[in-house]
Amino acid sequence: MCNRLRAWFEGDSRERPVRLKWIAAVGTVIVAGVAGCHSSPRTSETAAENIKAAGATFPYPIYNKWFTEYAQEHPGVHINYQSIGSGGGVVQTSEGTVDFGASDMPVTDEKIAAAKVKFTNLPTVLGAVVPIYNVPGMSQELNFSGDVIAEIYLGKIKAWNDPLIAKDNPGVSLPAKPIIPVYRSEGSGTTYIFTDYLSKVSPEWASKVGRNSAVKWPTGIGAKGSEGVSGMVRQTPGAFGYTELIYASQNNIQYGTVKNAAGNYVKATPDGVTAAAAAAAQSMTTDFRVSITNAAGPTSYPISSFTYLLIPVHFADPAKGAAVKDFLNWMLATGESQAAGMGYAPLPKPVADKVALAIGQVQ
Repeated sequence: MCNRLRAWFEGDSRERPVRLKWIAAVGTVIVAGVAGCHSSPRTSETAAENIKAAGATFPYPIYNKWFTEYAQEHPGVHINYQSIGSGGGVVQTSEGTVDFGASDMPVTDEKIAAAKVKFTNLPTVLGAVVPIYNVPGMSQELNFSGDVIAEIYLGKIKAWNDPLIAKDNPGVSLPAKPIIPVYRSEGSGTTYIFTDYLSKVSPEWASKVGRNSAVKWPTGIGAKGSEGVSGMVRQTPGAFGYTELIYASQNNIQYGTVKNAAGNYVKATPDGVTAAAAAAAQSMTTDFRVSITNAAGPTSYPISSFTYLLIPVHFADPAKGAAVKDFLNWMLATGESQAAGMGYAPLPKPVADKVALAIGQVQ
């Protein structure tokens, strides 16, 4: 092959300039092609974004699914989410140690104003907190009214056969066994939702304990994270606690119905959570920080809440900002449809439309 090329090139000298031009042109095309082959990987490396996020455990199952699926569709973007609790999510977002955070409790104007990084609260899905229990030999679903749950954690109801529990569960044979209350030991949006509800249904709770992500519990045992509370209740006969619906379902822990504002005992379902959000959705403005616990309506589940991503209003790294915005738009277009199948409720359309406008304001 080389001899043929040499012969072709060393032929008639009058044709040599033409041959040189042809070789130069071919060489240019080859070089361009080689450069083109390498440009795509370099672009991918440049566009690759490793995004750090941390916060709430309440939405972790669906966030984990979303981040995984988004990365599969967008190989250049990887979102590493640490489920550390809402309190940690607020702190790390405020200090800028993560690119965005997550919280089950709406963050106040005061905390945002004091933060190094200013951020907005964007709702993602809605979920339910359920009362979980471990009563040996009890396969029947138990009913709980809000004042009973409050008095268990106030230390006033100490046994499973207490008359107030029996009143909620007529005809049920309740054992004379002690109740062991379990609560979240760290700052938690789930605790905020739970204590927000208790503050609405129990004046004594409101005055003595109140609502917050971390409170001074009058009685009980603390456990870290939703996993900790769920595990403690599952392993401890007589235990009573609270956790997200998804964790109770995944761990096969018994959970009860809760008496709503209309006086009906309601089991936690995505439809019941959606019903609780319906009134709030109609009156919600561009500020998404609303409470929907103990909502009106015959089918509303009373311990329901939005959960939020804490998104900086301005990203120092424009590429990361663009990637996060793209994910948020993907969440609305694709992720929301997966909510009900995982025990969450999708955003009502009026809320989703407002969230889409808010995403457009992120820089």
